[in-house]
Amino acid sequence: MPMYVPSRGRVEEFDVGGGGQVLDLETAVKDGILGGGGGVVVHGGAIEKKLSLRKMMEELDSIEVPSVFICPISLEPMQDPVTLCTGQTYERSNILKWFSLGHFTCPTTMQELWDDSITPNSTLHQLIYSWFSQKYLAMKKRSEDVQGRVLEILETLKKVKGEARVQALKELRQVVTAHDSAKKTVTDNSGVSLITSLLGPFTKHVVASEAIGILVHLDLNSDGKANLMQPNKISLMVDTLNEGSIDTKINCTKLLELLMEGKDSEYEVLSSLSLFVGLLRIIKDKRHPNGVLSGLRLLKLISSHESLRNSIVGIGAIPQLVEVLPNLNAECLELALVILEALSTLPEGALALMDCRSTIPNVVKLLMKVSESCTQFALSILWAVCKLAPEKCSSVAVEAGLAAKLLLVIQSGYNPVLKQRSAELLKLCSLNYSETIFISKCKLTKTMQ
Repeated sequence: MPMYVPSRGRVEEFDVGGGGQVLDLETAVKDGILGGGGGVVVHGGAIEKKLSLRKMMEELDSIEVPSVFICPISLEPMQDPVTLCTGQTYERSNILKWFSLGHFTCPTTMQELWDDSITPNSTLHQLIYSWFSQKYLAMKKRSEDVQGRVLEILETLKKVKGEARVQALKELRQVVTAHDSAKKTVTDNSGVSLITSLLGPFTKHVVASEAIGILVHLDLNSDGKANLMQPNKISLMVDTLNEGSIDTKINCTKLLELLMEGKDSEYEVLSSLSLFVGLLRIIKDKRHPNGVLSGLRLLKLISSHESLRNSIVGIGAIPQLVEVLPNLNAECLELALVILEALSTLPEGALALMDCRSTIPNVVKLLMKVSESCTQFALSILWAVCKLAPEKCSSVAVEAGLAAKLLLVIQSGYNPVLKQRSAELLKLCSLNYSETIFISKCKLTKTMQ
């Protein structure tokens, strides 16, 4: 829906019927229906209520505003429509600005105006107010219905167990996923602590799956995160990640990532080999790109902590990550390279990269292919491998086309540090060859030579 900032002109009220409620367009704007913010006041008999619906705008994005309500100048809904002598209608402020710029034509038809007066289009004005009023009231009722249902479910969760608890959690997850107002209702009514209390060492996976599917959509404060960081709850999330559906796996990785963001001293709770194995299983499953992305994001976060890198290398993560490189999209590819570069800083990591036969050919192909940052990470990985065993690795790299790629990097517009690293790697690769043979291996044109 087009957005606009309303003028501070006159405000008309329109009776939408059904109880005497009166609503004006400026109220709808303040409420967020037309892109404003703040609150809304509805008057109707003994009712006078101020309600913030800012977060409900997403539900209105799919509503198309009738074209007759749109000003041809700003392409935004009109608040004060006026008509020219040509019969064309515009927002008052827009057409007055048009005139102030020295134009005395109709912006739509470009006809010269024989009369520069403007006439308020009261019929259209009334239609616009009526349309937005009805949309607002429908939104308000839907919001109240959602909030009321959320409160009912939260009360139910306090009382029920077994299958009834599972069904209540499923319904709450569906409501929270569909309505932003439901998320706020849950957090404002101690819903986070209630749902978190359901997670424990004896929680069934079906309950854990639904609870995690709710929590991942909520705005968790520091207390909520601290409660979820308890070892028994983390252990349950890891088990659920390994045994759940793909949607559950994605929710688990997202929740764990959310809990660990900004944490410098609590990474040890994620030092679970079961977690690393589960993440690699998700990353290798190319049927679910969203799962690959969420798995790589969490593994990147974990690998940024030095004390956990040995564990990642120890479970054989490096060859598995190298093998999936050709199948990744650009976003996932950069995440995977960041992880491999971090692991290459360990002697064990560099050795694992060297021992994997696909490392050099797969990484060389990525130079100058995706982005400058990907090229930077790829060069760093290749440098770590080649300097470990120059004679063995440099010849493999040259046969894979590394030298020609490095020359392209040097001639590119990349940053000087990247070019310098390319020159150093090129020199390393040339040590085992005479000049003539090296040039022939690079398959250079006469100009490049």
